[in-house]
Amino acid sequence: MKNQRHQQHHEAVDGLLNLFSRANHDLTLVQHRLEKEFQQIYPHNANPMILVSRIKKLQEDLCTLKEQCQELLAAKQKMEEIVYGNIMGHYKACSDLIDKASATLVGNRSLLQRSQASMGIPHASDSDDSAYANFKLIIDEWTNQVRSGTGDETHESESEDINKMLFSAIVQSN
Repeated sequence: MKNQRHQQHHEAVDGLLNLFSRANHDLTLVQHRLEKEFQQIYPHNANPMILVSRIKKLQEDLCTLKEQCQELLAAKQKMEEIVYGNIMGHYKACSDLIDKASATLVGNRSLLQRSQASMGIPHASDSDDSAYANFKLIIDEWTNQVRSGTGDETHESESEDINKMLFSAIVQSN
């Protein structure tokens, strides 16, 4: 009984294998006929089957390009964040330096004027004090440069935020 089942199993498998072989042979014949027919109907390599395979390849390439573009965009955004962080660091350092220099110079001038007043020495007016006049001139020139760099030609009040203009100039130049 085992032999009979085993033999039936082989016969069934053999029949299935023969069926697959005939189907494969038939499909190959159909493929060749279609290729011949397409070559006759569509001259100049306009075979629809080839075009379809090319379209599928292009679709795959587009998916790859899309992924690469997304990776590139993510890298660009990360780089922009790094550059922005660096700009902000330089802006902060420059702003702090200018603020400290200005505060120190104005404080020293005020201290000098008080010392002169306590000793009875007349102190120079703003226009007569060449160091202070030069300091104000430098700050004014710097402010004008920042204005021209940011495109802000309006002359607002003396208390306008020079640090904001500096930041705008730095960001615009990068």
